[in-house]
Amino acid sequence: MDGGAATREPGELYLDAAATEPVGPDVIAAMTPFLTDAYANPASVHQPGKTAARALDAARASFAAGLGAKPDDVIFTSGGTESDNLAVKGIAMARMGRLGEHPRIVISSIEHPAVSASADWLARWFGFDVVRIPVDHEAHFDLDALGRALDGEAGRRTALVSVMLANNEVGTVEPVEKIVAIAHAHDVPVHVDAVQAAGLIPIRMRDWDVDALSVSGHKFGAPKGLGALLVRGRTPIEPVLSGGGQERGLRSGTQNVAGAVALAIALDSSNRRMAARYRELVASRDMLIDAVRRVVPRAELTGDPERRLPGHASFIFPGVTGEALLVDLDARGIAASSGSACAIGRHEIPATLLAMGFEPSVAKTALRMTFREPLTREEVERISLALEESYTELTRR
Repeated sequence: MDGGAATREPGELYLDAAATEPVGPDVIAAMTPFLTDAYANPASVHQPGKTAARALDAARASFAAGLGAKPDDVIFTSGGTESDNLAVKGIAMARMGRLGEHPRIVISSIEHPAVSASADWLARWFGFDVVRIPVDHEAHFDLDALGRALDGEAGRRTALVSVMLANNEVGTVEPVEKIVAIAHAHDVPVHVDAVQAAGLIPIRMRDWDVDALSVSGHKFGAPKGLGALLVRGRTPIEPVLSGGGQERGLRSGTQNVAGAVALAIALDSSNRRMAARYRELVASRDMLIDAVRRVVPRAELTGDPERRLPGHASFIFPGVTGEALLVDLDARGIAASSGSACAIGRHEIPATLLAMGFEPSVAKTALRMTFREPLTREEVERISLALEESYTELTRR
């Protein structure tokens, strides 16, 4: 994207980049040969197959490096949901035999449904206890509660701790290194859902000593339906798909070479943009936050004001509903979001805000503005003016 917020219609400002990042021409160009002339199975022993295998290996190495991992850590999948399912279910099932009765899964109270529903599935079919660690009013993971949850016999029965790196609804970035240190002190592996963070903040899987990490390609400019689970060789894990044994036997099925190439190129491009523009992105985020507070004094920032994703500004607007505000802003050429991108169309009250202690009547006033390129001052002024006009009109009705 060039300029500030992505423009989808003439004059429209698109502030819902947490949902998806457009596929760039460099990604399309890199994929194309492996969708046409080089469309061979990388498991084949003939020359075209070997060419595809070399491309797959190169993509795996590049992708791993972009996340602070090693090539052997990477398991290519169909996206974040599959990666989370494989991590939570696969690690839990691999470890459950040594945990005794009532094995446990520990997650936070604000996890994505791909994690929380996987944990609940383990409870339903295998008798796992699901322990949900609370968060505070800024969506910070309660480290003391985690320590208590893993003390003594409880820790010896815990299969996995799973936590998101950055929250999609309010942007708060969690202290993953501290979570890993606590869990590993109790010999419990840690899975990190980094779907919302990849390409926006630096990820150093091995430096953080994380055992498994999930990402989804459409968040950083690869086509939808692509993702990966990075899992260390030391981590016990069972496959959830059976088949020909591709991807270390953990994700059977003929590999999508074009998709792997797309993931590698998109992540590299996104990481380069992040390195070049991170400070500008943070500055424009803070400028937008200040502008919103100025024109709507009743607006309250949600999430950590500093330890949050760089292009993420989220608020509650007492006196209006987020849905009504979205519709009115859209009519004024501002496309934003409320709650989780995965819940759009259902107009649900944001679950994260409820877990943070907001009353349902307040949580349903949430609005989220996310962007991957720095906003200009003119764009911030336009957004704040539209918000002021919308909020004033809606509160008068």
